Amino acid sequence: MPERHENDFYDDQLFKVGSSQMDSVDPSILTDSARVLRSNILLVPKSSIRVIYGDLAKLPKKVRHYVEEHARLCKPETIHICDGSERENELLLYVLQRDGILKRVSKFENCWLAKTDPADVARVERLTYISTTLQRDTVPTPKHSARCQLGNWMSPEDMDQELNMRFPNCMRGRTMFVIPFTMGPVGSPFSKIGIQLTDSAYVVTSMRIMTRIGDSVLQALGDDGPFVKCLHSVGRPLPLTGKLNNNWPCDPKMLIVAHLPEKNEICSFGSSYGGNALLGKKCLALRLGSILGYREGWLAEHMLILGIENTKTGEKRYVVAAFPSACGKTNMAMMKPTLPHLKVTCVGDDIAWMRFDQQGRLRAINPENGFFGVAPGTSHRTNPYAMETIEKNTIFTNVAESSDGGVFWEGLEEELAPGIKIKSWLGDDDWSPESRDRPAAHPNSRFCAPACQCPIMDPAWEDPEGVPIDAIIFGGRRPIGVPLIYETFNWEHGVFTGASMRSESTAAAEHKAKLIMHDPFAMRPFFGYNFGDYLQHWLSFQDSTKNQLPKIFHVNWFRKDKNGKFMWPGFGDNCRVLDWVMRRVKDESVAQRTPVGLVPKPGSLDLSGLDETQLDMETLMSTPTEFWENEVNAIYKYFDEQVNDDLPQAIMKQLKLLESRVLGH
Repeated sequence: MPERHENDFYDDQLFKVGSSQMDSVDPSILTDSARVLRSNILLVPKSSIRVIYGDLAKLPKKVRHYVEEHARLCKPETIHICDGSERENELLLYVLQRDGILKRVSKFENCWLAKTDPADVARVERLTYISTTLQRDTVPTPKHSARCQLGNWMSPEDMDQELNMRFPNCMRGRTMFVIPFTMGPVGSPFSKIGIQLTDSAYVVTSMRIMTRIGDSVLQALGDDGPFVKCLHSVGRPLPLTGKLNNNWPCDPKMLIVAHLPEKNEICSFGSSYGGNALLGKKCLALRLGSILGYREGWLAEHMLILGIENTKTGEKRYVVAAFPSACGKTNMAMMKPTLPHLKVTCVGDDIAWMRFDQQGRLRAINPENGFFGVAPGTSHRTNPYAMETIEKNTIFTNVAESSDGGVFWEGLEEELAPGIKIKSWLGDDDWSPESRDRPAAHPNSRFCAPACQCPIMDPAWEDPEGVPIDAIIFGGRRPIGVPLIYETFNWEHGVFTGASMRSESTAAAEHKAKLIMHDPFAMRPFFGYNFGDYLQHWLSFQDSTKNQLPKIFHVNWFRKDKNGKFMWPGFGDNCRVLDWVMRRVKDESVAQRTPVGLVPKPGSLDLSGLDETQLDMETLMSTPTEFWENEVNAIYKYFDEQVNDDLPQAIMKQLKLLESRVLGH
């Protein structure tokens, strides 16, 4: 197939002689909505900036200035101002299909598959930076010249140099898309508006799923409203100087993701992959969002939000939970409870923005509009609601293809019909479940699907005021020593528990090494500012007598027995732990004290329907002294080395209290 690119289609087929050029395109390959575009394409008379879709003059003055300034810098051939309409989306999907970037997944309704350059498959943390005048504003100073694990800092001078090496002329020959987007419901007091400039139509179609985009956002912004400036380029101007892999434009050797909080700006170059290129997600919603929360008195967290209702009593609670990678976050957000009287609803699976309202109640919104989930491991057994969600209007990336027109990834082996053949994400036609040395789908392959399609979305998931939070849950993948569930003694102890989170790393698991990584608040790659200040920010919420502080818990679904088998069934049975959390929120006396926190009293966890002879609840709730002595020492070492002088005294006090309880002093 000859190489094609977004602008080839725009220039060659649509815009060379104005909107009438659409008539030269074979009508059979256009959808009805795309045909309507014949009368809606706008060509500004010959000038320094050629707008092929939308009206530059109608943009708010600040937005127009931002677009014009960066059009002069990046030198795109044309500009497309996104309106968020269905007809626009159909045109872009058609363009991406023509250019060989997307392929239709015929088994499902309006679903698409992208296969990236194998060098552009994941977030690149080592090339992700925060740039502030003072290094200490971004990261603590590690002790003993250790490498900082809590973020990457770059001076503004060096950052300017890096960006100036990349962005001039970077969009030559391409279209610059202008994406007005909001994180959070349009018009919500929680929400933040961004304007992303990108030369990737794939990014536009993905941002349309993950955020709210288009004209409604510009109306909410108004003439003088603030917005986050988001600049992105794939880094491959036209004509190309080398061939593309999978028709996927990127420049991994020049990749950089930069956050400039003093300018309220994000710049990303060289990658088309979601976490690096969809700048509303990790970049704005967490890194820059956490900075905005620090300045404005709220929290941007790497947390799911769910509602849990007792259908017998009608009581409903909302909880947030922070888990590192591979700890069942999306599965919990879309849980199918095994207890018949419990009902779980999903508000969000990845990010929570939280603030205390005028009455002192903590409220949370999901700032995203879609799910950007890891595909491998997702199945009708592990997450039936996710599987139902992705059956339409979904973009899959780096998954395998099945010969019946569907998709495949590891975890779906039992759902594979006889005779169906698999083509791996790398193009291997002879892949089989026995081909363990080469996975069918990339381990970080993704589905990008609208949240509104999830069958258990909470009725209040888009409430502009957010949902009230009654409990905060931390957790990690700990094979030994850490109880199934414990409640912290108070808010300060809860903040310490989040700060000292540790989890078995997924990379270590692949190499069968028992490497336990520190991942405080499950935010290690996403802190936008100094971790010591972040902890102090959390602690500060206990200073207001008005605030009704939620209870804080810690869970561990992954404890193993001496044979290496999981001791807890997990998945839908995790609702039994949530049921106990709900009762603890009401201060029911169903807990007993241990050195690390309050655990369920024997018999207080609802185990009905389980074979209790197969459950060693005593071990699941135990806190072995030797293990916790080692845990305390590891936390001391981490705080001393990584946080150093920036560690709040209250957190060190809680560590010493834990040590005293563990040693029985």
